[in-house]
This record gives sequence, structure tokens and C-alpha cells, in this order.
Amino acid sequence: MAAGNWTRLSEFILMSFTSLPTEIQLLLFLVFLIIYLVTLMGNSLIILVTLADPMLHSPMYFFLRNLSFLEIGLNLVIVPKMLRTLLSQDTTISFLGCATQMYFSFFFGVAECFLLATMAYDRYVAICSPLHYPVLMNQRTCTKLVAASWFPGFPVATVQTTWLFSFPFCATNKVNHFFCDSPPVLRLVCADTARFEIYAIVGTILVVMIPCLLILSSYTRIAAAILKIPSAKGKHKAFSTCSSHLLVVSLFYISLSLTYFRSKSSNSPENKKLLSLSYTIVTPMLNSIIYSLRNNEVKNALSRTFHKALALRICIL
Repeated sequence: MAAGNWTRLSEFILMSFTSLPTEIQLLLFLVFLIIYLVTLMGNSLIILVTLADPMLHSPMYFFLRNLSFLEIGLNLVIVPKMLRTLLSQDTTISFLGCATQMYFSFFFGVAECFLLATMAYDRYVAICSPLHYPVLMNQRTCTKLVAASWFPGFPVATVQTTWLFSFPFCATNKVNHFFCDSPPVLRLVCADTARFEIYAIVGTILVVMIPCLLILSSYTRIAAAILKIPSAKGKHKAFSTCSSHLLVVSLFYISLSLTYFRSKSSNSPENKKLLSLSYTIVTPMLNSIIYSLRNNEVKNALSRTFHKALALRICIL
């Protein structure tokens, strides 16, 4: 393409749901606002309760706190701008704002992939080596595992975002999405992006497949260990300790795979928007609900924390 067709953009326009009637957009605003608030409150509550209750000062809940923090971070990066767009029809986002949104969406997404694998390893050690669990999963080891889970997000987000935004863009600045994701922004580039696309595909496969294989390996060994337990009660107790995590992993990877690994012919921009909503907005809300309602220890901790707060308030009055 001739250099005269290149342009230096100062802002982008997020098309998101602009094709829908105003009434539908207002309805979506209310729905997404409720989901957003439930996500923030649910995950914040998990963080506070697991910090406040001594009974939850274990590796499993240390990892859960980090997962809740990542879910909050991903929502804060994407949802507020989407809500403002739906309510005020302000669809513009600055060049720097778009790059920042893309960077942190990559960072939190990649970190979550590896953290879910770390949580699977934690369940594997707890079920397959219960006597050695306190030694193997001490505070220092857990801190290292969390750091190792967060770290891949930095190079992936830095390389992919800086590389993409170093390309020249065409005259159009309309991003056909509700946030600055890589594929819709890449369509605006006026340059040969073959090398970048190869890097993006290989990077996405590695980021998704490496944690996925670690999770499958952990749960294969967990299943084998559970089948060796003689009593049905023992099997149920062992499975219940990892059922919440298994459900969260399934929701995350199914929605992520449907979004990024479907063929272009079967994955229209509108379908991709709906699928992106599932892993960026709906799944973080469901995660907090799953870990709150399906986990007896968290429910009991919530009850204890509530009664302590109520008793303290009564004493003050």
C-alpha cells in the first residue's frame, strides 16, 4: 500500500454494539452493570474473607485470592469503558488508551491461564501426597508459584502490544469490537503482518496449551488417586476439594477456545463479540459464585466473618 494511505491515528472508535437500537443498548448497560458489580463484590469478598479468616490461610486460598485479583483486574480494564459506551454513546478511545487496554487484557488473561495450572498442581499435591503437602506447598513455594504464574503475562503483553501498535494504520480507525483486542485492531494495519500473525498464533497456542496440558496431567493423576480410595465417602471428599476448580477451568478454556481457535468462516465479528463477553465478563462473575456457593469452607468463613462483624457492631453501639 502506498505511503500516502498511511495515517497516524490519535484515537480509535469502538463499534461494539452501535448497530443495536438505543433501547437494547440501555438494556445491555443494565445487564452488564449488574454482572460487573456482582463480579467486583464477589471477588473482593473472597479476597477479604480469605485474608481475614485464619481457617483459610492455606495454599488453596492463597491461589484463589490471586485468581480473584486477576478477575477484578480484567474487568476493570474492559467493562467500565464498555458501560460508558453503552450509556453515553461515547465510542472513542485514545491511541494510548487502546494500547493500554490491550496490554492489560493480555497480561491478566495470560496470568490467569498459568495460575489455573498452578491451582491444579496444588490440588494434585493435596490429593496424591497429603502427608507431604504442608512441606511441599509451604509459603515460600506458593509465592514462587504465583510469581511464575504472573510473570509470562509481562513479556507476552509487552511484545504483542508494542509490535502491533508500531505498525502504520489505514485511514479508518473503527475497531469492530467492544474493547481493543488484537484481531480487530490488526485489521486496520496497512503493512505486511505475516510475521506478527505467525507469532500471535504460536504464542496463543503455547500460552493456552502449556497450562492446559499441565492441568490435564494433574487431573489425570488426581483421578487415578481418587479411584484407588476404597470408600465412596473418601472419594466424594477428595473430588469435592477440586470440583470448583475443575468447573472454573472448564468455563474458562471452553470460552477462550471458542473465541480464538475457531475458523474465520465460522467466527464472524458478531459471534466473536458474544464469545468474548463470556470469558471477559460472564466467567469472572461465575467464578466468584462457584467458589462462594460450592465451597463449604468459604461459606462457613463468610458466616463467621459476618457474625464477628455483627457482634463488633453491637459492642460499639
